[in-house]
Formats: sequence, C-alpha cells, structure tokens
Amino acid sequence: MSDHITEIIVFTFLFLLVSGMGFVAARWRRPDNMEHLDEWGLGGRSFGGWITWFLVGGDLYTAYTFVAVPALIFGAGAAGFFAVPYTIVIYPLFFLILIRLWSVSHRHGFVTPADFVRTRFDSPTLALLIAITGIVATMPYIALQLVGIEAVLKTMGVTGDSAIARHAPIIIAFAILAAYTYQSGLRAPALIAFVKDTLIYIVIIVAVIYLPYKLGGWGSIFDAAEAKFTASPNPNDGITLNANNQIQYITLALGSALALFLYPHSITGVLASKNRNVIKRNMSALPAYSFLLGLLALLGYAAIASGVKPITDPATGKVDSNTVVPLLFDMQFPSWFAGVAFAAIGIGALVPAAIMSIAAANLFTRNIYKEYIRKDATPAAEARVSKITSLVVKVGAVACIVFLDPQFSIDLQLIGGIIILQTAPAVALGLFTRWMHRGGLIAGWIVGMGVSMWMLWQIPNPATGRAHFGGSAFPLSDLGFDTKRTIYVGFVTVLLNLLVAAIVTLILRAMKTPDGVDGTTLSDYYADEGDPRIDKDVAAAVEHKSST
Repeated sequence: MSDHITEIIVFTFLFLLVSGMGFVAARWRRPDNMEHLDEWGLGGRSFGGWITWFLVGGDLYTAYTFVAVPALIFGAGAAGFFAVPYTIVIYPLFFLILIRLWSVSHRHGFVTPADFVRTRFDSPTLALLIAITGIVATMPYIALQLVGIEAVLKTMGVTGDSAIARHAPIIIAFAILAAYTYQSGLRAPALIAFVKDTLIYIVIIVAVIYLPYKLGGWGSIFDAAEAKFTASPNPNDGITLNANNQIQYITLALGSALALFLYPHSITGVLASKNRNVIKRNMSALPAYSFLLGLLALLGYAAIASGVKPITDPATGKVDSNTVVPLLFDMQFPSWFAGVAFAAIGIGALVPAAIMSIAAANLFTRNIYKEYIRKDATPAAEARVSKITSLVVKVGAVACIVFLDPQFSIDLQLIGGIIILQTAPAVALGLFTRWMHRGGLIAGWIVGMGVSMWMLWQIPNPATGRAHFGGSAFPLSDLGFDTKRTIYVGFVTVLLNLLVAAIVTLILRAMKTPDGVDGTTLSDYYADEGDPRIDKDVAAAVEHKSST
C-alpha cells in the first residue's frame, strides 16, 4: 500500500468530492415536495438534453464495462469487441421504442415498464412477472459495479487478506452511496454523472494517445496481441473472429442490444426526460459513448504489450482478470494520473448502481407493494417504501460480493441479460401492437424462461471449474447440429418465447377467451410536453401532493 500513497490520496479526494455532490443533489432542482416517486425516483420528469445525456450515458456505460471489456479482449481477443457494435445497434432501437414508452408513461404517470404492461394488457399477473424479472436481472448488475471498485482497490493494495479487510472499503463506499441515494433519489446520480463522464473521457483520450507513444505504436501493440493469441491453446482466441465464434458474436451483439434497453435502469433514465425531443437528441448523440468504448476496448491489447499480469486473489487463489486495466494505468502512468483513472472507474460504479437500485425499488413499490400489499398507498407512502427498498437492494448487492465468488456474480449478470430479454414481447412489442393475448405473453414468458435456465444449466466454464451456468454460449451440437459453433442463449429463447406467445394467442382467440381492456389509446404514444391532457394530470398530481 505504501507504494500507492499518491494514488490513494487522489482516489479518496475525488471519491469524497462526488459523494458530497450526491448529498448536495437533494437541493438541486428541488421541488416543494420530494415525497413522490415522480420526484424521488424520476427527478421530477424534468431533465433536459445535457442532463439526460450524461445520466443515460453514465447509466449504460458502467464501471464493470470499463474493466470487463478490455479484460475480455486481453484474454480472448476480437470476441470482446461484441460490446462495440451492440451499443451502436441499440440507439436506433432506443429511438423507435423509448420515445413511445416515454409518451405513454408521461400521459399515464407510469414509473416502471410493468406499469405500462399492467395498463396495456389489463393483467396484474403479467405485470408481476415483468416486475420480478426486472428486479432479478438488475440485482447481479448492481453487484458487478462493486467488482469494478474492487479491481481498483486491489491494484492500490488496500484490500487485505482477511474477509473483513478485503471487503471493508467496498462496504463503506456503498454505505455512502446508499445514504445519498436515499436522500436525493435520481438527482444524485444525475449530478454525479457530469463528473464521472468527464473524468472517463479525459482518462481514455489521454490513454489512447500516450500508451501507443510509450509502447512503440499501435503496430507493435497489435503484434504483441497476435503473438499471444497465436500461442493460445484456445482456437477461438485471436485478434480476428473465426468460423466457430462468428454466430455467437452476432447473436450476442443483437441479444445484448435488445436486452440493454429493457433493463429497468435504462428505462428510468429515459422516463426522467422532460419531452420527446430530449430523447431524440440523446439517441443521436449517445453513439459518442460507443466511440469511447471502442477506444477503451483497445486498452486490452495495450495491456498485453505492456506485459500486464492480472492479480491473483490471495483469498481464492484465482486470477482476477478485471484488474488488467487498473494495472495498466498503474504501470504506465504517473501516480497522480493513475489515481485520477482509478477514481473515474470507482465513481463510474456509483452512477449506475444508484440508478439500478432506484429502478428496482420502483418496480417493487409500484408493481408488488401497491398492487398486492397496500392498494391505497399514497404517493408519499410509495416514496418511503421505494427509499427503503433501494437500501435493501444495495445490501443484497454487497452480500453477493461478500458471500459469493465474484466470478459467480459475473455469470449471474450474463444470465440477467437473458432473463430480461424474456420481457421483450410484452414491453417492446406491446408498444406497437396489442395483438398478443395476455395469456399468450404469460405462456411465452414461462417457456422462454424455462428453456433459458435449461440451456444455461448445460453450459460449463472450464476456466473456473463450474459445471453449470458457466456462460451464455450454447453449443449448436447440443441441438443436433454437426458443428462446433455456438449461439447466444438469449437469442434462441426470446425467439421461442415469441413463437409460443403467438401460438397460444391464436388458440385463446379461437376459444374467444377474454383479453381484458386496453387502458391506452393511440394518441397516448405521441403525447409530449405541453399536451393538454398531461397538463391536467400534472395539475391534479400537484394538488394531491400538496394536500398530503
């Protein structure tokens, strides 16, 4: 630790600075009454272009992204670049889908995607399934933000050998996060996102200019990477894809793109926007983050050229590949700049973790607590329950890291993407058509989820010694094909989900089974700020809040 004093000081100063901003955020754009989910959980639905750009960008590009993507490229090569095209593919999807979701949510006061499903399909059961799916898929994602912080702390040598010493800094960091999120709600990550994203951009741009200069140019960096992968016993490793992993690459990129905008935290950031034009402008500007991610991914090759050796966890004896990028900065940059880079990664965990915990809490409050426990809950009661639930969610995330192997949390996150994909027929398609019967959507969800678990159970992870749930690449040979190629589990199961939903829909309609009443109208999907109906609803909400 004594060799990293400067890094620790810089990291601590910046971390405490943004934590202070988190508490100050409670007074930033503060309304007369914070005791309402629209205010605490969605920032008053009032964020403009710049705030939304930083908030959504900070939400989608997490601390784990900044350590895991280069680490995957360090270990496997070209396969790790799947994250770059999928973030490019996602913005046209965002543009088409989330604008409609924003409008109908703004019109009806929806806070979660399950709220929309409940009204659209007149099915509390389907809404409950969507809510539970969102919470389960989000929990390991929050835990993985801790993995990013832990990688930085290991590099600085501040994690001890004992269980308490190893996890104490993370517990303290998340306790601070929990405190200012409880107080400030979505305003806290929105304000912190400005600092987080600015630091990330500075660090990455400096790195991609300075590292090639120091390591002999990009030609030398790619030569070192090619030499490593040529000597690798894994035939799928390399700086280019091969015939065996191309299908996996394509389906993983497409499946990940579909999954990302279905996560509750992605939707929460969008619903906080004040009008449709804010979302349109952001969908046009957010690809700048994809450019950043592409540069960041190249650091995996730079780490190979630098001779980085990932840290071995003394507690488990396993190599922690997530330490690759922190070690690269520690080796190649002055201590003060390495401290800035470490702070950027650490702060990069706070923004998404806060938004994720708020999104999960809103799902519980709106679609479980209010629907099944206390139907007459007031807006103030909803806000209190959501605040408490957000604390419980963070405690659960810390428990995942403290009591489980972090690698298992990583595997859980892969499963989380596949799980959240099963909500696509109800949420994404439901925004455009109500042809699917609510019974068909429930049947599709059950089959898609069941087959997903079966396929994931069949996948081992030789690197970790795990016989089941070891990844998301399913061998096509297990489906009867004579090939060594693999395919992304989520891509297969969401298609199966849709097929079952369509078939059951035809059967139920032939049987003239009641399908409930659609609580939305066509014009709801085009509503915008200033719509007379929205103004009336907002006025009623304000009057209700003042009376309570």
